[in-house]
Amino acid sequence: MLKMDERGLIPAIIQDADSGEVLMLGYMNEESIRRTLDSGQVWFYSRSRQELWHKGATSGNVLNVQSLWKDCDEDALLVKAKPVGPVCHTGNQSCFYRELLGEN
Repeated sequence: MLKMDERGLIPAIIQDADSGEVLMLGYMNEESIRRTLDSGQVWFYSRSRQELWHKGATSGNVLNVQSLWKDCDEDALLVKAKPVGPVCHTGNQSCFYRELLGEN
């Protein structure tokens, strides 16, 4: 059984199913997990808007799920997906495009 936080959320790491590149981190609740499994595309729960959102619903840059994994503690998810278009809202392929090391 998955271990959700006090808000009913669990972090979900999105990884490119082909390259292995980490694309983004989002949060899911029970409903977004169910919709992800049912639709084959990634759904999240927006903590800022407090609502479900279908990744790519407005941009068309959806994430097609290849597999969904839980970690050993059952408190984090790994979604292996095939992205359609850039994943980050900035237009970058990954949300992890800025290195922190060496910044002041």
